[in-house]
Amino acid sequence: METTLHRQLKALYAPPGATEVRLDRWRIDAVRGEELVEIQFGPLVAIRDKTQRLLRHHRLRVVKPLVLRWHLVRLQGKGGRELARRWSPKRGKLWHLFLELIHFTSVFPHPRLELELLGVHVRQWRYPCRGRRRWGRPYQVQDVELLGVQQRVVLRQGQDLWQLLPPEIPRPFDTAQLAQVLGCPRWQAQQVAYCLRKAGAAQVQGKRGNALVYVPAVPVG
Repeated sequence: METTLHRQLKALYAPPGATEVRLDRWRIDAVRGEELVEIQFGPLVAIRDKTQRLLRHHRLRVVKPLVLRWHLVRLQGKGGRELARRWSPKRGKLWHLFLELIHFTSVFPHPRLELELLGVHVRQWRYPCRGRRRWGRPYQVQDVELLGVQQRVVLRQGQDLWQLLPPEIPRPFDTAQLAQVLGCPRWQAQQVAYCLRKAGAAQVQGKRGNALVYVPAVPVG
Protein backbone atom coordinates (compact mmCIF):
# COMPACT_ATOMS: atom_id res chain seq x y z
CA MET A 1 0.00 0.00 0.00
CA GLU A 2 1.29 3.46 -0.90
CA THR A 3 2.28 5.58 2.08
CA THR A 4 1.47 9.22 2.70
CA LEU A 5 5.22 9.89 2.42
CA HIS A 6 5.31 8.52 -1.12
CA ARG A 7 2.33 10.65 -2.19
CA GLN A 8 3.86 13.75 -0.60
CA LEU A 9 7.16 13.26 -2.42
CA LYS A 10 5.45 12.68 -5.77
CA ALA A 11 3.62 15.98 -5.31
CA LEU A 12 6.98 17.73 -4.78
CA TYR A 13 8.32 16.55 -8.12
CA ALA A 14 5.41 16.73 -10.53
CA PRO A 15 2.01 18.44 -10.90
CA PRO A 16 -1.25 16.47 -10.71
CA GLY A 17 -1.71 14.34 -13.80
CA ALA A 18 2.03 13.80 -14.24
CA THR A 19 2.33 11.07 -11.60
CA GLU A 20 1.84 7.30 -11.85
CA VAL A 21 2.48 7.41 -15.61
CA ARG A 22 2.60 4.23 -17.69
CA LEU A 23 5.64 3.86 -19.94
CA ASP A 24 5.77 0.61 -21.88
CA ARG A 25 5.81 -2.10 -19.18
CA TRP A 26 6.74 0.33 -16.41
CA ARG A 27 4.83 2.56 -14.03
CA ILE A 28 6.76 5.79 -13.41
CA ASP A 29 6.24 7.79 -10.21
CA ALA A 30 6.44 11.19 -11.92
CA VAL A 31 7.38 12.81 -15.23
CA ARG A 32 8.90 16.29 -15.53
CA GLY A 33 9.30 17.21 -19.19
CA GLU A 34 11.71 14.65 -20.61
CA GLU A 35 12.89 13.49 -17.19
CA LEU A 36 11.46 10.45 -15.44
CA VAL A 37 11.36 10.49 -11.64
CA GLU A 38 11.46 7.38 -9.47
CA ILE A 39 10.99 7.78 -5.70
CA GLN A 40 12.49 4.85 -3.82
CA PHE A 41 11.98 4.69 -0.06
CA GLY A 42 12.92 1.01 -0.05
CA PRO A 43 16.33 -0.46 -0.95
CA LEU A 44 17.90 0.80 -4.16
CA VAL A 45 18.64 -2.76 -5.24
CA ALA A 46 14.88 -3.28 -5.70
CA ILE A 47 14.84 -0.89 -8.69
CA ARG A 48 18.30 -1.68 -10.07
CA ASP A 49 17.13 -3.65 -13.09
CA LYS A 50 14.29 -1.22 -13.82
CA THR A 51 16.73 1.68 -13.63
CA GLN A 52 19.20 0.04 -16.02
CA ARG A 53 16.48 -0.53 -18.61
CA LEU A 54 15.00 2.98 -18.35
CA LEU A 55 18.44 4.58 -18.72
CA ARG A 56 18.86 3.05 -22.16
CA HIS A 57 16.54 5.66 -23.66
CA HIS A 58 15.54 8.13 -20.92
CA ARG A 59 16.89 10.66 -18.45
CA LEU A 60 16.10 9.45 -14.96
CA ARG A 61 16.11 10.99 -11.49
CA VAL A 62 16.05 8.53 -8.62
CA VAL A 63 14.92 10.23 -5.42
CA LYS A 64 16.11 8.39 -2.34
CA PRO A 65 14.68 9.59 1.01
CA LEU A 66 17.01 8.79 3.90
CA VAL A 67 15.45 9.19 7.32
CA LEU A 68 17.53 11.33 9.68
CA ARG A 69 14.95 11.28 12.49
CA TRP A 70 11.84 9.22 13.21
CA HIS A 71 8.84 10.50 15.19
CA LEU A 72 7.06 7.33 16.32
CA VAL A 73 3.36 7.01 17.04
CA ARG A 74 2.37 3.78 18.80
CA LEU A 75 -1.16 2.53 18.13
CA GLN A 76 -3.20 -0.03 20.04
CA GLY A 77 -3.78 -1.95 16.81
CA LYS A 78 -4.28 -1.40 13.11
CA GLY A 79 -6.44 1.71 12.83
CA GLY A 80 -6.66 1.77 16.63
CA ARG A 81 -6.32 4.54 19.16
CA GLU A 82 -3.02 6.28 19.83
CA LEU A 83 -1.11 5.12 22.89
CA ALA A 84 2.10 7.18 22.85
CA ARG A 85 4.39 9.40 20.80
CA ARG A 86 8.15 9.85 21.00
CA TRP A 87 11.24 10.68 18.95
CA SER A 88 13.37 7.64 18.22
CA PRO A 89 16.95 7.90 19.53
CA LYS A 90 18.09 6.33 16.26
CA ARG A 91 19.62 8.85 13.85
CA GLY A 92 20.32 8.46 10.16
CA LYS A 93 23.32 10.02 8.41
CA LEU A 94 23.81 10.83 4.76
CA TRP A 95 26.78 8.48 4.44
CA HIS A 96 24.42 5.58 5.20
CA LEU A 97 23.49 5.77 1.51
CA PHE A 98 26.72 3.84 0.80
CA LEU A 99 25.26 0.80 2.56
CA GLU A 100 22.65 0.63 -0.22
CA LEU A 101 24.82 2.02 -3.00
CA ILE A 102 27.08 -1.00 -2.78
CA HIS A 103 24.27 -2.94 -4.53
CA PHE A 104 23.76 -0.12 -7.07
CA THR A 105 27.30 0.36 -8.38
CA SER A 106 26.42 -1.28 -11.69
CA VAL A 107 24.03 1.64 -12.30
CA PHE A 108 25.62 4.72 -10.69
CA PRO A 109 27.20 6.78 -12.07
CA HIS A 110 25.54 7.06 -15.49
CA PRO A 111 25.39 10.10 -17.81
CA ARG A 112 21.57 10.04 -17.89
CA LEU A 113 21.09 9.40 -14.17
CA GLU A 114 20.77 11.80 -11.25
CA LEU A 115 20.57 10.28 -7.79
CA GLU A 116 18.92 12.76 -5.43
CA LEU A 117 19.33 12.06 -1.73
CA LEU A 118 16.84 13.67 0.63
CA GLY A 119 17.61 13.74 4.35
CA VAL A 120 14.14 13.77 5.92
CA HIS A 121 12.30 13.74 9.21
CA VAL A 122 9.24 11.48 9.19
CA ARG A 123 6.39 10.39 11.43
CA GLN A 124 5.64 6.68 11.50
CA TRP A 125 2.48 5.04 12.82
CA ARG A 126 3.06 1.49 14.07
CA TYR A 127 1.07 -1.19 15.85
CA PRO A 128 1.96 -4.56 17.45
CA CYS A 129 2.27 -7.67 15.31
CA ARG A 130 -0.21 -10.43 15.88
CA GLY A 131 1.19 -13.93 15.77
CA ARG A 132 4.46 -14.48 13.91
CA ARG A 133 6.73 -11.42 13.75
CA ARG A 134 7.40 -10.00 10.32
CA TRP A 135 11.15 -9.82 9.52
CA GLY A 136 11.83 -10.16 13.26
CA ARG A 137 10.11 -6.84 14.08
CA PRO A 138 7.58 -6.70 16.95
CA TYR A 139 5.41 -4.18 15.04
CA GLN A 140 3.88 -3.40 11.68
CA VAL A 141 3.81 0.02 10.01
CA GLN A 142 0.44 1.58 9.26
CA ASP A 143 1.70 4.74 7.54
CA VAL A 144 4.65 7.09 7.19
CA GLU A 145 4.33 10.87 6.79
CA LEU A 146 6.90 13.48 5.74
CA LEU A 147 7.58 16.10 8.41
CA GLY A 148 10.27 17.98 6.49
CA VAL A 149 13.24 17.82 4.16
CA GLN A 150 16.39 18.77 6.08
CA GLN A 151 19.13 18.09 3.51
CA ARG A 152 19.31 17.57 -0.22
CA VAL A 153 22.29 16.26 -2.20
CA VAL A 154 22.24 15.61 -5.94
CA LEU A 155 24.75 13.01 -7.14
CA ARG A 156 25.59 13.11 -10.84
CA GLN A 157 29.10 11.66 -10.91
CA GLY A 158 31.30 9.62 -8.65
CA GLN A 159 33.14 12.64 -7.29
CA ASP A 160 29.87 13.94 -5.83
CA LEU A 161 29.90 11.09 -3.30
CA TRP A 162 32.43 12.99 -1.21
CA GLN A 163 29.59 15.36 -0.23
CA LEU A 164 28.18 12.57 1.93
CA LEU A 165 31.34 12.16 4.00
CA PRO A 166 32.89 14.27 6.79
CA PRO A 167 35.68 16.60 5.64
CA GLU A 168 38.00 15.37 8.43
CA ILE A 169 38.72 12.07 6.68
CA PRO A 170 42.54 12.01 6.33
CA ARG A 171 44.20 12.03 2.92
CA PRO A 172 45.34 9.31 2.30
CA PHE A 173 43.22 6.96 4.44
CA ASP A 174 42.64 3.29 5.10
CA THR A 175 39.34 1.74 6.13
CA ALA A 176 40.32 1.61 9.82
CA GLN A 177 40.74 5.40 9.79
CA LEU A 178 37.53 5.81 7.80
CA ALA A 179 35.62 3.67 10.33
CA GLN A 180 36.95 5.80 13.18
CA VAL A 181 35.81 9.06 11.57
CA LEU A 182 32.38 7.66 10.65
CA GLY A 183 31.92 5.92 13.99
CA CYS A 184 30.99 2.64 12.32
CA PRO A 185 32.25 -0.96 12.10
CA ARG A 186 35.15 -1.49 9.73
CA TRP A 187 33.09 -3.67 7.39
CA GLN A 188 30.82 -0.69 6.72
CA ALA A 189 33.84 1.52 6.06
CA GLN A 190 35.05 -1.10 3.60
CA GLN A 191 31.73 -0.83 1.77
CA VAL A 192 32.11 2.96 1.61
CA ALA A 193 35.64 2.65 0.20
CA TYR A 194 34.48 0.07 -2.34
CA CYS A 195 31.70 2.37 -3.59
CA LEU A 196 34.10 5.32 -3.86
CA ARG A 197 36.52 3.21 -5.86
CA LYS A 198 33.86 1.69 -8.16
CA ALA A 199 32.40 5.14 -8.87
CA GLY A 200 35.82 6.56 -9.77
CA ALA A 201 35.87 8.91 -6.76
CA ALA A 202 38.85 7.23 -5.05
CA GLN A 203 41.81 5.14 -6.07
CA VAL A 204 44.25 2.86 -4.28
CA GLN A 205 47.57 4.57 -3.56
CA GLY A 206 49.27 1.56 -2.00
CA LYS A 207 49.15 -0.56 1.14
CA ARG A 208 49.75 0.03 4.84
CA GLY A 209 50.54 -3.41 6.20
CA ASN A 210 47.68 -5.53 4.87
CA ALA A 211 45.30 -2.57 4.46
CA LEU A 212 44.70 -0.75 1.19
CA VAL A 213 45.35 2.98 1.31
CA TYR A 214 43.00 5.26 -0.65
CA VAL A 215 43.18 8.80 -1.97
CA PRO A 216 40.58 10.87 -3.85
CA ALA A 217 40.80 10.38 -7.60
CA VAL A 218 40.86 14.18 -7.95
CA PRO A 219 41.49 16.77 -5.19
CA VAL A 220 38.49 17.31 -2.92
CA GLY A 221 37.93 20.74 -1.46
